[in-house]
Amino acid sequence: MKANPGGHIDPSDVIGRDKLIASLWRTLEQQSLVLCAERRMGKTCVIDKMVAEAPLDKLLPAYRDLEGMRTPFEFAEMVFNDVKQYLSRSNRTMRRVHQLLEQIGGTEVGGVLKLPGVAASHWKVLLTRTMEDLAENQDRTVIFFWDEVPLMLYNIKQRGDEGTAMELLDALRSLRQMHSSLRMVFTGSIGIHNVITALKRDGYANDPTNDMETRDVPPLSPEDAQRLARLLLKGEEIKTVDVNGTARAIGDAVDGIPYYIQHVVSQMRDRDIMESKATAREIVNTCLTDPLDHWHMSHYRERIDTYYTDEERPFALGLLDALAISDEPLIFSEVFNRLKSRMETEDSEMARHILTLLQRDHYVIQRTDGTYSFRFPLIQRWWRLHRG
Repeated sequence: MKANPGGHIDPSDVIGRDKLIASLWRTLEQQSLVLCAERRMGKTCVIDKMVAEAPLDKLLPAYRDLEGMRTPFEFAEMVFNDVKQYLSRSNRTMRRVHQLLEQIGGTEVGGVLKLPGVAASHWKVLLTRTMEDLAENQDRTVIFFWDEVPLMLYNIKQRGDEGTAMELLDALRSLRQMHSSLRMVFTGSIGIHNVITALKRDGYANDPTNDMETRDVPPLSPEDAQRLARLLLKGEEIKTVDVNGTARAIGDAVDGIPYYIQHVVSQMRDRDIMESKATAREIVNTCLTDPLDHWHMSHYRERIDTYYTDEERPFALGLLDALAISDEPLIFSEVFNRLKSRMETEDSEMARHILTLLQRDHYVIQRTDGTYSFRFPLIQRWWRLHRG
């Protein structure tokens, strides 16, 4: 194995996810999934592996990254193209979609939709009829793996189409209810709850994912993190004092997050020295203070400005600041007292609300004894350094 930070990882090289994937398949036998994870945790690798290894005699998987989607019509057109591609392999036609095209004056040439300018308003009908044609002509369970669904919804909302974003969520839920052989997997590094919460501020009353199970992609176990690091060290022929000890130190230093393991080994590859536990930690420390931010750690600060309101933002920053400088988990009263030393507030309910959001966004974890801390020590260290 070669280090490939940020690049495509071959499904055969995905380490430590077999039990998680087996569990996800069991869930998909019954219902759709919201798969959430902190960025760089390897959720796309998990999806890629599932798509590559799906039993095609029983399942029909389709994967798309939705980050660049700006309108629901673009989304509906993409779904049509995917479904058309699959059905054409078995020479099956899309009768309902063709009827729609006749009604609105559109055509299909070589598998490409040619639609009049007014067609964008018909996105829901196009999406619905596409799914109906698929259900009618497919005897397998169809699973749409859609990466970065929250970003697509956020893009739609930012265009001033809050109502349309709500309508799309409701349409997808309705399709799941109508077609028992249809499954959807939503993924995103920022949870879909952020977008839904923002929409509820604009009057949205539904819970559009309450029929889906929400699952988390955790970091690798210490054993699997060490295994990944060891395979990369050997694959890159890196000289080490103790390959197992160095691999263990790499995994521990980055909390078992696969992307950062890849990065550390990649940097070792470019150095002609004998690597050790100490040099592994040295690389991590250097990257956390890198002014060029090759690990893109500033994302953890910037996304708070994007997804939290003006009222919520000071609470989020204050709570994270308070937790960042604590070496021990804190009970709520301690966290709130430290927050009050940073800002004037007596609004404990807002503080509890923001702590809940910070948990859903993978910053914070609440332990079984009720105490709070950063979920990942690596992010805590960066936050402490970045915020001074």
